[in-house]
Amino acid sequence: MSELPFRIGHGYDLHRLTDGRKLILGGVEVPHEQGLLGHSDADCLTHALADAIFGALGLPDIGHYFPDDHPENEGLESVQILAKAVEECESAGYSVGNADLTILAQRPKMAPHIESIKNSLSKTLKIAPSQIGIKATTNEVLGPIGREEAIASFAVCLLIRKQV
Repeated sequence: MSELPFRIGHGYDLHRLTDGRKLILGGVEVPHEQGLLGHSDADCLTHALADAIFGALGLPDIGHYFPDDHPENEGLESVQILAKAVEECESAGYSVGNADLTILAQRPKMAPHIESIKNSLSKTLKIAPSQIGIKATTNEVLGPIGREEAIASFAVCLLIRKQV
């Protein structure tokens, strides 16, 4: 792997909303009448962030490490996926400098949950909550997100080469 002092990654994920599941975003249960559908806990925010880290390292996406057709991954807490991305980051000689995240959801309102999500993610990323930016927006009632059929997330991260 190249000895670049910085690496930047971008991630995206979208999951369909469905009845009978908890809504988990950033490792936090967000009260809502529906949850996200997926093989794991379907935490699209954490998935996007893990993919951003994997991408910054030039590694395959989360499906490579956690295939959705493997029974052992069923119901997996996505913070375990993020922990694997952080492990790969550290093994490559980098640490997460910061992360900038966007949640796209018509409902529920995310503002009351942002600090809890930052605190949750900061533990797994091993950085301060102040190094994580989280914004939320609606889709102005357009498309599957606007029709409350899905929630999506974007993530950008900066990895910093550790001093040796």
